[in-house]
Amino acid sequence: MIYCMGDIHGNYKGYKSLLQQICFSDKDILYTIGDVVDRGEESMKVLLDMMMRPNVYPIMGNHDWMAFQCLKWFSQDITEESIAQLSEEKMDAVKEWFVNGGESTLREFRGLSAEQRELVMEYLGEFSLYEEAETESGSFLMLHGGLDNFSPERPLEDYTAGEIIWARCDYEKTYFPDKFLVTGHTPTRNIRSHLHLPMNDRIFSRNNHIAIDCGSGMGGLLGVICLDTFEEYYA
Repeated sequence: MIYCMGDIHGNYKGYKSLLQQICFSDKDILYTIGDVVDRGEESMKVLLDMMMRPNVYPIMGNHDWMAFQCLKWFSQDITEESIAQLSEEKMDAVKEWFVNGGESTLREFRGLSAEQRELVMEYLGEFSLYEEAETESGSFLMLHGGLDNFSPERPLEDYTAGEIIWARCDYEKTYFPDKFLVTGHTPTRNIRSHLHLPMNDRIFSRNNHIAIDCGSGMGGLLGVICLDTFEEYYA
């Protein structure tokens, strides 16, 4: 079976609970839709577990991107002196990351061994911008945010990282009539609010969209969907 999991945001317990619920095995495939890290307290535990699973394919989210950029500056010796030597531009980036929940990620990163830090940085650098999958239920394009400056004729490889990981979809618009666009980034409660629908933290499907950020980073749920059967699971 092929599964796709929403924005985890350091929710290790929810992540492990969902793996148990779907009876995840070596024969299955799991895509994570981005924002594995930040806000929650166990981002590194999630990453270290994912790294050990060759059938888990991580997609880059804006939080993963911010963490990767900032942790590069802290990945050697993290001291008060090294922090003080950061340029103003880098400090502004770190401050923005902290405002968006990065402080807990840095704190946990600092607790890793030098070898673990190196492996985590290597792993974060391998996150893809998008993934595609085919099942008997249809074709799926999975990415974190959206497709800024979208055109149906524009090749996916022409989109920049910024156009994908920071963008937000228009969920009233069908981007691809022949495939499902699976995204995170925008909590489904916010999508429903914008569309004047009753709010909840469940997976949202409409107009060939499948939105699966169920608010794990803001006290909501962590969701996963099976792309073969459209079954939904929550923690």
